[in-house]
Formats: sequence, C-alpha cells, structure tokens
Amino acid sequence: MASIRDYNVVEQFNSRLEEIRSKLLDQAMGELLNDRVAELCQEHRQYMKSVLGTCFKKCKEDENMFDMIQTFKEDLKEETSSLKEKSAEHLEVVSAIEDKEHHKALLFQRIEKLKKDQAKNRELIQSQNKANKDRLKNLNICKDIFQKHLSLEIRKIQGEKLQFVFRNISRKDPDMVHTFLLQLDAEGVYHIVSCDPPLEKMAHLERRLQETNNFPTFLANVRREFVALHSGAKTA
Repeated sequence: MASIRDYNVVEQFNSRLEEIRSKLLDQAMGELLNDRVAELCQEHRQYMKSVLGTCFKKCKEDENMFDMIQTFKEDLKEETSSLKEKSAEHLEVVSAIEDKEHHKALLFQRIEKLKKDQAKNRELIQSQNKANKDRLKNLNICKDIFQKHLSLEIRKIQGEKLQFVFRNISRKDPDMVHTFLLQLDAEGVYHIVSCDPPLEKMAHLERRLQETNNFPTFLANVRREFVALHSGAKTA
C-alpha cells in the first residue's frame, strides 16, 4: 500500500481534486447560464407583449380620432349652449374646446400631408407612364425600320417581355433565327433576359443601352454581333 506521503500519490490526489472542482464549476456555470437565458427570454416575451399592446392601443386611438371628426360639430353646438346656461363651467368647457381644436388641426395637417404624398405619387406615375410610352414609341419605330429592311420580327412573350427574332444573318442559311429576349422593368430600364445564340458582348451592349437609351443603335449592334458569329470577324 502506497504511503500518503509519497509525492506521486499526492500529485495524483491533487489532480483528481482539480478535475472534480473543474467539473463542479462547469456544471454551476452551465446552470447559471441556463437560468440567465431563461430569465432573458422571459423578459423578452414580456417586452414584446408590452410593445404589441402599445401598438394595438395606438391603432385604436387613431381610429377613434377619425370618428371624433364626424361628431365634432354637434359637440361644439352642445358645448356653446352649455356655456350660456352654466357660466360656472365656462373655463372647463373652453378648455375642452381648445383641446378638440388642437386635435382637429393635427388631423387636418395629416390629411394635407396625405394629399401632397398622393399628388407626388400621381406625378411620379405619370412621369413613368410617359417615359414608358416614349420607349414603346421608340421600339415601334425601330420595329418598322428593322422589319422592313432587316427581316426583324418582334413578339410579345410572357406579359411584359419582348422577343426579337433576326433572320438573314447567315448567308448559308438565311432562314436561321437569332433571338434575344428583352424586358422593361417598372422603372423603365431595359434588361436582356436571354440570347440565342449567346453573344460575348451582350452584357456590354445592355449596359450601353441603359446608359444611352438609344434602342436603334442597340439593335444594330446586336445584329452586327450575330453576323460576326458566322463571318468569324471580331467587332470593335
């Protein structure tokens, strides 16, 4: 039997005590952490419940504010009559009227702001519609020119998308079609959805179109790139 005074036995005993101490500390810290997490979760739930309650209360107050406008004139008549009959309550009635006048002014300010916002939105929509009409007019002009001289066909596909079909590109096979699909987004910006066969410079041509808004030049450049695929020439 080893003596407890043996140095190695003491070291092993101390090491074992340190391991037990570390495990107990880890267990205690884990329990404290779990308790703190649970406490924070509970506080967060209570806070969110309070916020939702406040939002709901504010919504109800706004609804009541609009209802008050409908009965405001009747209230003013009743309060004016009450002023004549009950002079002792004069100050309280005046104070109530001033409060309602303040609410009325706030409501009128809010209504005026809504009217201005609606006017701005109408102007923006009208501006966008005009820009889109101009672009469509430009497209129609391009369509007539290219259909007449370059055998270009334009098809409307999938709602707001247009497919441009080129022929007479390849001398060996004039009926071979070369196409690309174009879309005009809500802001009036052109986007190339697909291209068949793919063109290496299509991304560059798309950016130039978005910068210059020159659609006839864009179509001419696309056709030139399609022709270059068959001729083997590189365009600038």
